[in-house]
Amino acid sequence: MVSPMVYKLVLTGGPCSGKTTGQAQLSTFFENIGWKVYRVPETATTLFSGGIRFPDLDEQESEKFQENLLKTMLAIETTFFDLASTCKQNCLIICDRGTLDAAAYMSRESYDKILANNNWNTVELRDNRYDQVVHLVTAAVGAEEFYNTEDNPCRTEGVEYAREIDRLTAEAWVGHPYIDVIDNSTDFKTKLRRMIAAVCRRIGIDTGDRLSKGSQKLKFLVEAKPSHDSIFPPYQDFEVVHDYLVTNNPRVQSRLRKRGQNGIWSYQYTTRRCDSQDQVVEIRRQINHRDYINYLTQRDYSHYTVYKTRRCFLWEHMYFQMDMYKSPCHPRCNGLILLETYTTAKGDVVRDHLPPFLKIVKEVTGDPAYSMFNLSLKAEWDKQNFHNTGMNVTKNTIDSNGFTIHGADNSIVEGTNNNNNNNNSNSKNNTSINITNSRIS
Repeated sequence: MVSPMVYKLVLTGGPCSGKTTGQAQLSTFFENIGWKVYRVPETATTLFSGGIRFPDLDEQESEKFQENLLKTMLAIETTFFDLASTCKQNCLIICDRGTLDAAAYMSRESYDKILANNNWNTVELRDNRYDQVVHLVTAAVGAEEFYNTEDNPCRTEGVEYAREIDRLTAEAWVGHPYIDVIDNSTDFKTKLRRMIAAVCRRIGIDTGDRLSKGSQKLKFLVEAKPSHDSIFPPYQDFEVVHDYLVTNNPRVQSRLRKRGQNGIWSYQYTTRRCDSQDQVVEIRRQINHRDYINYLTQRDYSHYTVYKTRRCFLWEHMYFQMDMYKSPCHPRCNGLILLETYTTAKGDVVRDHLPPFLKIVKEVTGDPAYSMFNLSLKAEWDKQNFHNTGMNVTKNTIDSNGFTIHGADNSIVEGTNNNNNNNNSNSKNNTSINITNSRIS
């Protein structure tokens, strides 16, 4: 019997490189394929949040701080490594920065002195401690228009300093046998797919074309869940709970996600906003249970809490997520099942590779009637009253996938006729609601 794998990954990079969102997406991807994921928090951020200001430290204080930071980091990492060693399933440990990151913030002489004082050596700290290092390049190099310090209260770096720290951080890890540098040659979403693909490639996980450049998310309406689970290939089921939060900015959406298996939960906070380039920027952040409870006090009561069972599986080298909506929900969601996948394939090629054991009603990619934001609204839909979060869309607007927002209420009725014939009367209620364009929902 093959022993479970423990894979130790360092996720590093310059300021505003996408580490936080990247860590969240890596976690979700590997949990979906049945791995246990541990996320080692960034030690420096933990210490800085206690009131330490690095610019206020003199050379001697800075050197002592870095030494204690390394000791703390090693202790925290070892705690997670020990837990993973007893795990009965494959386990990914994502370290938010690693031991060599400290070298970017001090002179070589100071770094060597710290190693000597503690009987440490670079080979053990760099080469033998971690299986892979992924360096995400700061937005200050190649994506300057997206560089900002607003999303992290501990971040104060200017563009030039960010570039220098990015360079020094990357150089500190030179010599590790498995380094992947993910630059800004693509848009941010593709950058993160490349990051996940790099990790999968090193581990030896075949992702098909799900993470290829140019792949897109496709969404399909499924008529009903098959009566027997045995017809599925190996799968993982998760209970998922979403809550939308109140925001003061109509160009911003915020939501919480609770995702669990066997009573063990992970929590995520997501914000989506439309920037000055009219590009939707999504930031995902892992949070703890206490933060989750605190955020819940901001719940938007014009939306239902969304309950789903999410089934994740591979078919024909394509990765699928099937969301089965559960009560309590709006009648429009009764029996609703949506299937999603990422792929570069189009048209008949996609249809030929869809799971044959599922009866697909139609493709609903980009249809605002099937965005979770609109599905979760408590009120009924009035197609004469349109609202667009962050896109300044009028009622004649067509979204990026070619669906007119006018058809949202009719579209959901057409689809759910196949799922639940009793929903028609509910779908035609005249109470007003806002239909949100799917590019931000």
